[in-house]
Amino acid sequence: MDKKWVVGGMLALLQCGCLGVGAPEKLAVGEGFVDPLGFYDATPTFSWKLPVGVEKQTAYRIEAKVAGGDKWDSGWVESDQSVFVPYGGRPLASRQAMEWRVRFRDESSNESGWSKPAHFELGLLSSKDWKAQWIRSEAEIDSGKEPVSWLRREFPVSGKIERARLYVTARGLYEIHLNGEKVGNDCFVPGWTSYGNRIDTLTYDVTDALKQGGNAIGAELGMGWYAGRLAWKGKRNWYGKHPELLLQLEITYSDGSVETILSDENWKASRNGPIRSSSIYDGEDYDACMEMPGWDKSGFDDSKWIPVQADAELGSERLVPKPFAPVRVTETLAAKKITEPVLGRFIFDLAQNMVGWSKLKVPVVEGKAITVRFAEMLKQDGTLYTENYRTAKSTDTYTAAQTGTIEWRPTFTFHGFRYVELSGLPEGVKPELKWVVGEVLHSDLPRVGKFESSHAKLNQLYSNIVWGQRGNFVDIPTDCPQRDERLGWTGDAQVFCPTSMFSYDCLAFWKSWLGTMRDDQVEDGRIPDVIPDAINRHNAAPGWQDAATFIPWDLYVRTGDIGILAENYEMMEQLVGWYRNHSTNHLIEKIGGYGDWLQPYAVNPESRGRKGDTPEPLLGSAYYARSTQILAETARLLGKTEEADKLDAELAAIKKAFTNRYFDADGKLKNAPETQTAYLLALEFDLIPSDLQKKAADHLVALVHAADDHLRTGFLGTPYLTRVLDETGHADLAYTVLFKETYPSWFYPINQGATTMWERWNSYSHKDGFGDAAMNSFNHYAYGAIGQWMVERIAGLAPDPAHPGYKHFFVHPTPGTPLDWARAELETPYGKASSSWKKIGGKLEMDVIVPPNTTATIVFPNDRKCETVSSGDYHYNLEL
Repeated sequence: MDKKWVVGGMLALLQCGCLGVGAPEKLAVGEGFVDPLGFYDATPTFSWKLPVGVEKQTAYRIEAKVAGGDKWDSGWVESDQSVFVPYGGRPLASRQAMEWRVRFRDESSNESGWSKPAHFELGLLSSKDWKAQWIRSEAEIDSGKEPVSWLRREFPVSGKIERARLYVTARGLYEIHLNGEKVGNDCFVPGWTSYGNRIDTLTYDVTDALKQGGNAIGAELGMGWYAGRLAWKGKRNWYGKHPELLLQLEITYSDGSVETILSDENWKASRNGPIRSSSIYDGEDYDACMEMPGWDKSGFDDSKWIPVQADAELGSERLVPKPFAPVRVTETLAAKKITEPVLGRFIFDLAQNMVGWSKLKVPVVEGKAITVRFAEMLKQDGTLYTENYRTAKSTDTYTAAQTGTIEWRPTFTFHGFRYVELSGLPEGVKPELKWVVGEVLHSDLPRVGKFESSHAKLNQLYSNIVWGQRGNFVDIPTDCPQRDERLGWTGDAQVFCPTSMFSYDCLAFWKSWLGTMRDDQVEDGRIPDVIPDAINRHNAAPGWQDAATFIPWDLYVRTGDIGILAENYEMMEQLVGWYRNHSTNHLIEKIGGYGDWLQPYAVNPESRGRKGDTPEPLLGSAYYARSTQILAETARLLGKTEEADKLDAELAAIKKAFTNRYFDADGKLKNAPETQTAYLLALEFDLIPSDLQKKAADHLVALVHAADDHLRTGFLGTPYLTRVLDETGHADLAYTVLFKETYPSWFYPINQGATTMWERWNSYSHKDGFGDAAMNSFNHYAYGAIGQWMVERIAGLAPDPAHPGYKHFFVHPTPGTPLDWARAELETPYGKASSSWKKIGGKLEMDVIVPPNTTATIVFPNDRKCETVSSGDYHYNLEL
């Protein structure tokens, strides 16, 4: 007999004595962002989301089964933990597959049914699992080109295939072909790491791609970041001279036998293919006359190809499965307009600054080349503005093998652009919008957050922030995606990380980059200015090297993953140790770096218009303090109580020394220029006593008013400006600064046509034209850090560091005068959370969603007492 039960507001069914309250949904392993094929962790963690309507989990039970091996049953565990639950069985091994499921008890002790099983399969976890050899073409490389190598071999298959796995990586970039088809849809793999320390590997299921009889496997191998040009000095071969391939194809037959096809001396190579050169910075030259039809199929005549160079020694670098999604095409943009500012040069406007490449479908003439150029902006005469690309040529060419219509896009290059210029088209043709499509490329991370408001420019600002993140998350977090730089600047990443975590599910992305940071940390504790360390700059820059402490902490607060703190603790400790060893009486007296980078209206002659007016010793001392505080809190969370106590004492000494050096009894700066950023850091990092903080805030407000309510902050101060004003009782002024239309402000670039975040507030203006081309990126996410305040305080959806990962969070909106409504929603580790408000007459309507197994404290924007609520949907009508 069936009985119906209502559990947590949700209809549940008890059948045959088994009570169901709705099985857990959206199971995830590890960070939950990775392909379940080729997983990377021998001791994974499990996460699951409870069904809407369940208030709280009081216990869980996990069953996990290794294919052909162990079973693990957690038994019933009395706990409300439903994210990052550690696997308690024996460590897994390479190639093993696991199936797991979970059930839970709710707040009324009702038991759910089992979830649907989730599956994952591990890749090759260690270099010891690789039997393949590194192979490469022996042909010499023209020093002025970045050629592509083609590698191939054939092999027979005989027998019923149970499964086939392709494990592959490269020193360089690869595309794999099997029996005439590309394997997967990944781009720029295996990605960019500190290649001498770690190279990511990938796994592909190629069971259906194999056939009985003759098979052929091939690879296109580009120089990429490993051997190609890097940065503005044009240096090549930073990591190695020749790109190399490592490949292992394992075919398991139904009788249990395994056949392995390896990269070894049996392969052949050629550099006489159609991609004549492909450079990340300079673009790709493609000659269709050099195409090799069937090169990736069985039976191709490769008699003119040469044997590969094979190396039986794998090298000392770690080979580990890639822990986050590769770069892929995630969207296509259609051209909106065509102009011809110069005869024969047609410019296609995609109406959005983007990163990727153009996919062409155009008429061509045999033997003639089409030239494809790119730009983020147009000059006044309508031609491309490319001066800001500096030495990056960013130009593709396509030479036609025959007359007709071709479809083409490049392989091992990407561009930052809004405009695409075609020249060399057949005479007399009239171009059509459909000839050019922009294919958007970035690390294929799930979108999780959304912000909207009643204000068109504020919405455009949020859109610009998101597009800036997309364009600069190309396997690593870069400063810019278009010029001869495209590097992992640590300061830019540090200020933007919290905002990035709202837009995309990028924990695994950041964890991987932090792993590279650990690999590249200088022996004395400094963090290189860029990660990977591709330009050998170790300036110990305050706010830049502190990415080593700030980013792990920000990730922990937003995900609840304490593992991110544990695995980076030693790096954090070494950084704080560097500060300690270079301090005098708890202050940093001398330090280099980049100051408050690109502060507007800087007057310090030593800043060269870039470093700003806030003295670097003050910055160094402030960041020494904040990194020490983060380390102390981390130590305490990790059970290192004695270390935490010592760090607390060190922090107190730094704060006391900082206050004595830089502030008088009236809370005013001394021994340093009065700058907005100096006050902001002192207040945001809690560096001065509470009795001085209101006074210091008043001095900050006076500085803002003196600037006609405009910001005077660079990369380090800007993220904190609205937040500190808000937290010190000046929310109206924070709104005023944010909504300023004139230079310098967030809306000023929008008024000049910006569709991404810019490096400078005035990179371009209708009145004055372009800024200094030496430092003028139109896709630079650093100033997009304002997104954090927009979400957390305008819409009012903020994490609680005391209960990280949105286990408990705050709904604390600030309905400012310029807005009629605002809302934000986020897919947290527990489910969707949202906060929205709308002004109606003299009243305010609020709607809040709290996901299962969490609580939220709602702080109302009037005199109503705050409330702490559990899972559910809530609606409020308030008097303003």
